[in-house]
Amino acid sequence: MRRRFEVTFLPGLGAEVTAEVAELSKNAAARPVSGRDDALEVTLESAARLLSMRTAVAVSEVLAFTVPRPRSLLSGEYLPLIAAAVRRVNGARSFRIEAAGSDSAVFARLASALSDATGLVADQADGDAVLRFRRSPDGWDVLVRLTGRPLSHRPWRVRNVPGAVNATIAAAVARQVGVRRADRVVNLMCGSGTLLIERLLAGPARRAVGVDHDPDMLAACAENLAAAGVHADLVKADVTATDWQDAGPFDVLLADPPWGTLVGDHAGNEDLHLDLLRRAAEAAAPRARLAVLTHEIKRMERCLRRTENLWQVATVTRVFQKGHHPRVYVLNRVS
Repeated sequence: MRRRFEVTFLPGLGAEVTAEVAELSKNAAARPVSGRDDALEVTLESAARLLSMRTAVAVSEVLAFTVPRPRSLLSGEYLPLIAAAVRRVNGARSFRIEAAGSDSAVFARLASALSDATGLVADQADGDAVLRFRRSPDGWDVLVRLTGRPLSHRPWRVRNVPGAVNATIAAAVARQVGVRRADRVVNLMCGSGTLLIERLLAGPARRAVGVDHDPDMLAACAENLAAAGVHADLVKADVTATDWQDAGPFDVLLADPPWGTLVGDHAGNEDLHLDLLRRAAEAAAPRARLAVLTHEIKRMERCLRRTENLWQVATVTRVFQKGHHPRVYVLNRVS
C-alpha cells in the first residue's frame, strides 16, 4: 500500500531535493505542498529510501483523517493508526506534539492516550518523535517525523565549530557542482570540513584536499573526516597565499568564506572574496567549477564583476536558514 510522506527542506533547495527524491525512487509520486516553499509530498510504499536523503531536513509520514476537530482522533478508529506511526519512528523513547493550541486539554488527552498506546514518554520540551497536527481541506492531518533527530543532523559531526555550514546546504552544493569520480576536489577555508565531507559522501573523487590556515580547524576537520569514513589530504595554508596551489590543479573548488557574524569580519571580507576568486582561478584546471557559499552578497557581486575574465556565473541559489539568506554561486572557469 502506498503511503504519504512529507519531505521538508531549507527554502531555496527545492530543485535539489526534488532531484534527489527522483534518483532514490523512480516510482515516487512527488509534488510541492500547496502554500509551502519548504516541503514536498511524496507517495511511496516505504520511506526507507527517503530516510537516506542528504538534502532534506526531515521526512514525516502524513496521516489524513476526515474529522472535524482533533478531539475526534481519540477514538478507537483513529488513535491506533497514529500510535502505529509513532512506533515506527527510529529509536524514539519520547514524543512531543506541535500544533496550534498544543497546551490545550484536548492535546493533553491525546498525549496521554498516545503515551499509553506506545509506551513512549510525552515530553513537550525534548521529545524524540515529533507529531504535527494541522488542518486540511477534508479534516486534520497528523505528520509523524520518522527519525528521532532531523536528517540534517550528521552523526559524523563529532567536532562542531561556530559558523559551520548546514549539512543539507553542503549536500546541495555537492549536487550543484556535480559528482564525478575523476574530479580533483579542494575545499578552501575548509573549517570543520562540512563541504568537503558532503562532497565525498556523495561519491568518490580522484583526490580531495582541505585547506585552512587554522590548525585547530584542520584538527576538527580530520576528526570529522575519520568519523565519516572518508579521506582527504589536509594542508595548513592561507587561501590568499599560493603555497596550497602545489596540490592542484583542481576540477572542483569549494569555499565557504566567513560571513562576518560568528567568524571573520565584514570589513575585510571584500578583499577576502576577491583574493579567493583570483587564487582559485590560478589553481583551477580547464573547465573547473567553483562553488562559493556566502552571505556577503553585495561584496561577492562586486568581486565577480572584477573577475569576469576568470569566472562565469552558472547558477545562483538563495537559501533561507534561520534568519540568514546565504547564496550559493556556482562558477565556471573562463577558458
